[in-house]
Amino acid sequence: MPRPRAPSTRLLCFNKPYGVLSQFTAEGRWRGLKDFIDVPGVYVAGRLDADSEGLLLLTNDGPLQARISSPRFKMEKTYLVQVEGVPGEAALQQLRDGLMLNDGPTLPARARLVPAPEWLWRREPPVRVRQNIPDCWLELIIREGRNRQVRRMTAAVGHPTLRLIRTAIGPYALHGIAPGAWVDAPAP
Repeated sequence: MPRPRAPSTRLLCFNKPYGVLSQFTAEGRWRGLKDFIDVPGVYVAGRLDADSEGLLLLTNDGPLQARISSPRFKMEKTYLVQVEGVPGEAALQQLRDGLMLNDGPTLPARARLVPAPEWLWRREPPVRVRQNIPDCWLELIIREGRNRQVRRMTAAVGHPTLRLIRTAIGPYALHGIAPGAWVDAPAP
């Protein structure tokens, strides 16, 4: 008797909008992924907070899901972070060196100031802007994924996060995917 054929691996790149949970079911005021993705058998590989935006990967392949989401594999995650104030070189170096958070030290990160992205979509609701406090954008690349880690790191160096957008996970990037849309990515 022939063995049943395994389903082909699916890997979806989804641009998660603000206010959407990294799960299919809605909770309270937050929407769920079922409002955007109608693909049976895929599961989230990694998480992104409801108040964060950007790249979320989903797959139907358990080992691939583990490779993407497990801290053991230290897959790089790239973020665009709008912060309050303008970090100086000392604050950026603290991020690069790794810093102590309440749950232990972070791994060193890559951190640099970047211009506001021209391709950026409007967020609903808009980010709170204070007229007398400047803000700027950072690119932050980390290899771990603790709960609210990027927000806690920027706050620890005196520059709270106003907006957080994940633009890449390893080789997978957000390029050209509209908020709320997804595309099939080539599975490794």
